[in-house]
Amino acid sequence: LTLEEISAVEHLANSRVRQAISLDEHRHLPIAEARNMGAMALFGEKYGDDVRVVRYGSSVELCGGTHVANTGNIGMIKILSESSVAAGIRRIEAITGLNTELEFEKHQGIMREIAAMFNNVPNLVGALRHAVEENAELKKQAEEFFQERVSNMANELLGKARSINGITVVEQTGLRMPDVVKNLAFKIREKSPEHTVFVGATYDPTGKPLLTVMVSEDLVKEGMNASVTVREAAKLIQGGGGGQPGFAQAGGKNKDSIANAFDKMKQILGI
Repeated sequence: LTLEEISAVEHLANSRVRQAISLDEHRHLPIAEARNMGAMALFGEKYGDDVRVVRYGSSVELCGGTHVANTGNIGMIKILSESSVAAGIRRIEAITGLNTELEFEKHQGIMREIAAMFNNVPNLVGALRHAVEENAELKKQAEEFFQERVSNMANELLGKARSINGITVVEQTGLRMPDVVKNLAFKIREKSPEHTVFVGATYDPTGKPLLTVMVSEDLVKEGMNASVTVREAAKLIQGGGGGQPGFAQAGGKNKDSIANAFDKMKQILGI
């Protein structure tokens, strides 16, 4: 059901509640007579020869359950959810009476808290929309700054790179956030797409070690494999990982052995 359809169902049900329709109950009624009254058998239930008929205005049902003496006793109906029961059949779950009041109070409390966060501005929706748009713009600016910083770091690392057997070897060690290391590797491949290897042995602020290897496409064709390299070296830091022949990462638990893992990666790559 759409939100509009759910709202329409709520309005219809609550209109019957406000009419305060009294219960018209018939017990031990022959089922044939009950059907002549227009009684509906809901959910495919089976009934005997004598049945109970419950009627509230135009709503007439065969039923054995408990019912209010007057629809006004229900107070109010608030639908919480709807879902599929079977093909073509939806189940509506709702609350009534005091529970509806408590639900409204809960939502009013949430709205008051949100309004207080925006200094109780008259147009709360407008303030929220502005905050969302402003946050999106700030995130965009932060991402641009991040990419610019990564690009500068990549230039610095390439400036310090060593040339071994005609291969540009770029190394990164020490404290670095995982996202930064990954972006650095791809940025270096972008700036130096041939005969280049990036080897990283870093750790995050919690001390968790991370091994990263990026191999340019031409070196992959020559047999270098980033995934095989990190998987083997990760054993030294009590970890594991993998990826593609051109880029792979592996995490671990033992930061103390990260230097040994770094050397192992270079040994495997022959650099």
